[in-house]
Amino acid sequence: MLDLGVLGERVQELRAERGLTLQELADRSSVSVSMLSSVERAAKAPTVTVLSRIADGLGVPLAKLVTEPAQDRVIVRRAADQDVSDHPGGWRRTILSPVVPGVNVELLRTELPPGCDAGDFPAYASGSHEYVVVQEGTLVLTVDEQRLTLTAGDSAYFAADVVHGFANPGPEPCSYYITALIMRPRGGGPTRP
Repeated sequence: MLDLGVLGERVQELRAERGLTLQELADRSSVSVSMLSSVERAAKAPTVTVLSRIADGLGVPLAKLVTEPAQDRVIVRRAADQDVSDHPGGWRRTILSPVVPGVNVELLRTELPPGCDAGDFPAYASGSHEYVVVQEGTLVLTVDEQRLTLTAGDSAYFAADVVHGFANPGPEPCSYYITALIMRPRGGGPTRP
């Protein structure tokens, strides 16, 4: 059930953030000043049509007005709770980022032993991106047909809608971080290093 007090505070806060007077919001939303004032004071329960007009006037989705704000805006993933997977060839991947519904961004740490080639990985959907930064060692990043050699401190970006691969040709271990924005999960295939 919609809490009218919370709704009123939310409308008032959003109006203040935008620097709008009641009259200016009334003009933008086609809702009378008296109705807007009643909503902000929790004196009246607005109809869905009125709420929709207020949301439009504020430039926000209707859901922002009628849903409770998230209580947990910070999610912590302790080291002991991070997903670690070991793969053939001796390489290891750790998913560092918490899982947040609706957010398709991952932060990963990968460790490749000397001489390890983690192989080629299939393309993600168009609009997917990956950022790589090498913490230590040497990483050969292959993006489609292009081979890039990165060393400690180097970083790279690539559109992840092509086949890509990761290898450590050097005599020392390599560790690197990946931040990936994935438009949809890859269907099958190997796990990304």
